[in-house]
Amino acid sequence: MSCLLVLLLSLDKFLLHYLKKRWLSGGGSVIPRISTAPSKSRRSMASAGGGGKWSETAMLVIDMQMLQKDFVDPAMRSPMLVDGGQAVVPTVAEAVAVARERGIYVVWVVREHDPSGADVEIFRRRYYAGGKGPTVKGLKGADLADGLVIKEGEYKLVKTRFSAFFATPLDSVLKTSGIKNLVIVGVQTPNCIRQTVFDAVALDYEKVTVIIDATAAARPEIHLKYKRYEEYWSGNTNLGRMATS
Repeated sequence: MSCLLVLLLSLDKFLLHYLKKRWLSGGGSVIPRISTAPSKSRRSMASAGGGGKWSETAMLVIDMQMLQKDFVDPAMRSPMLVDGGQAVVPTVAEAVAVARERGIYVVWVVREHDPSGADVEIFRRRYYAGGKGPTVKGLKGADLADGLVIKEGEYKLVKTRFSAFFATPLDSVLKTSGIKNLVIVGVQTPNCIRQTVFDAVALDYEKVTVIIDATAAARPEIHLKYKRYEEYWSGNTNLGRMATS
């Protein structure tokens, strides 16, 4: 396939050996208090000449919100259950820590909906009766999952559809910040992760990587299916293992 997702971590020869046999296993508004400027670590690395391609890389953390607790608990009988969603929170946190160490620009992509559900997809509006649907703005379900915190210099982007790029300023924010490459973590694999990756490729980002153990799907077999898509997902790797090596 001509538009393969090229291995992001080939940017750094030191990381190449981690990539062998690794495959791919939700109109936003921007929160004004979160800076859109590159973090101090990114600026200092770039000015010192040690940042390399990492200063041109962003990590998109997608939909890692408190709602994941409902997604992963079968007792809740949630129609939007994401098996493994809560389990990947520690790996996502680890991946974010590695990104920060390397001066990678961290972007937190979240859903925050109107209580009426007027801004959600038609097929999801039935969940918003009574103003208590998933990720309603201002309710606890829209908060980040426990253990995940936005730091100064990082960016928070609100989306209302699968893709982080759809009707949001994300592409402009990234291009203005000099970003050419993306690393993606979060949920869920066949929807928000996949659509964001496809849009990133269409928008000509040079390298796009999905971290396989920092993503999850509604059903484990679906997540495993995407791990096997070598011809489409050649840019997948395991950042969690790199963080502990």
